[in-house]
Amino acid sequence: MTEHDTHTRGPRREPEVLTFAEARTAVVRGKDIPSGELAAFFDASFGALAGFLKNRALSPVGPAFALYPRLPAETTDLEIGFAIDHPLVGDHTTDSGVVVSASRLPGGPAATVSHVGPYDALGDAWRGLLDWASRNGHAPGLPFWEVYVSEPSPTADPGAMRTDLFLPVEAERVPPPP
Repeated sequence: MTEHDTHTRGPRREPEVLTFAEARTAVVRGKDIPSGELAAFFDASFGALAGFLKNRALSPVGPAFALYPRLPAETTDLEIGFAIDHPLVGDHTTDSGVVVSASRLPGGPAATVSHVGPYDALGDAWRGLLDWASRNGHAPGLPFWEVYVSEPSPTADPGAMRTDLFLPVEAERVPPPP
């Protein structure tokens, strides 16, 4: 797989390592966002991004994503955005005061799996992917990201929401000779 378009296939029920090409993105960055404020940050960011992309004649080339440059703790750093069809240069402030920036989804090998279920179960899905990577000799890296294949809405069934997880990994470690 050389693109970030795995969302066009059915859910990936078992983890596997694929190689991805880098993808240009338009994002809203958040720094030290408290866990309790993440939902509001997501809503405001996606609302601002939708208008910005439309006004700039930029089209998303896939579903929304969140990229995490560090492991979440009491606060989280993240980029929320879309892969886009044309380059974006620099930072741009929307009418609502949200800053949209050019960024990229990383290329290279990544362990990936689909989570089908509510967002509040994503922590367990990530732990499962990290455990799988470790058991299979892969060293996980940063940043990691989620692609929200199912678009959330007030009428959406939380149990049917699909989120694809991507964890950069180094090549399989070769065991030392006996």
